[in-house]
Amino acid sequence: MQVVGVDLGGTNIRAAVVAADGSYLTEMACANSRAEEGAERTLSAVASAVKECLAGFGRDADRIGLAIPGHTNDRDGIVHWSPNFGVRMDGVLHYWKDVDVRGPLESELGIKVSMANDANAAAVGEYRFGSGRNDARCLVMLTLGTGIGGGVVLGAESVGGNATGPLVLLGGNLGGAELGHTVIARGGLDSSSGAYGTVEAYCQRDSIIRRAQHKLVRGRQSAMLDIAKGDIGAITPETVTKAAGQGDEVARDVWREVGGYLGTAVGSLINVFAPDVFAVGGQVALAGEWLMAPTVEEARSVAIPSLFKDCHITVAEKIADAGVLGAAAVALGAK
Repeated sequence: MQVVGVDLGGTNIRAAVVAADGSYLTEMACANSRAEEGAERTLSAVASAVKECLAGFGRDADRIGLAIPGHTNDRDGIVHWSPNFGVRMDGVLHYWKDVDVRGPLESELGIKVSMANDANAAAVGEYRFGSGRNDARCLVMLTLGTGIGGGVVLGAESVGGNATGPLVLLGGNLGGAELGHTVIARGGLDSSSGAYGTVEAYCQRDSIIRRAQHKLVRGRQSAMLDIAKGDIGAITPETVTKAAGQGDEVARDVWREVGGYLGTAVGSLINVFAPDVFAVGGQVALAGEWLMAPTVEEARSVAIPSLFKDCHITVAEKIADAGVLGAAAVALGAK
């Protein structure tokens, strides 16, 4: 079985034909997602990227998988809400609400389309092609980037009743598993959801940058400023990681603090889902052990010991291509 995996992002579309084992059968097709030009133009751009892939493949694929940020309803083929797409008028983005995605794409391409929230798709891809090895009893994933997404994939033996797996946790209205909006500090920092004290508020990209900048503004000497060529506004999580690798204690402090907050979330989620694999993905996870060591240490102090003992906490194996492989995994698992 061969499918087209499509990662629909707020800036770019990435797509490729993917085999059942996760290998790429074509080069990656990339296009501007035209995110603020309305649904019709965005879906036209998706269709063009798919056609480019199929032209390189030389024949039709069996199905298309589409990973989309937001509240995605695969049952009806609709995106109920997405903060990344819409039409900008008078400086305000009027984002997608109840947009029919499947209908126009299937009409133009003549291939069945399966769709999923991008973080849920990434979790399915990590389960099938990454650290889940396609046989984990339960995999929980957090994706750390501009925001923080989450996903839960359950093997059949991890749920009661008559079930076949793997099963993706969607919730009653199909918009669940928003793990990044779990509150870990009541009344804490604000986040994009409007809530205070969420995992996203403390562990997303811009929060990490602000934490590093505040330490420098307060007069601490750090290699981060040298790496950023003296421009405090140019600091990124990658800057913090490079400085930590050079032995910089300020940078290491940043990751210890961020890892502490992340570990509180990871430990709490271990208590809820009892996963045997907990994967941390997204570009921020490329900090590796500088982030993961304090995360695991804090998770150990939060999680029930017997649940923690059975859980492997790790950096996700699929980060750079999580969207495309996740979308492909959704298509491959569709009925």
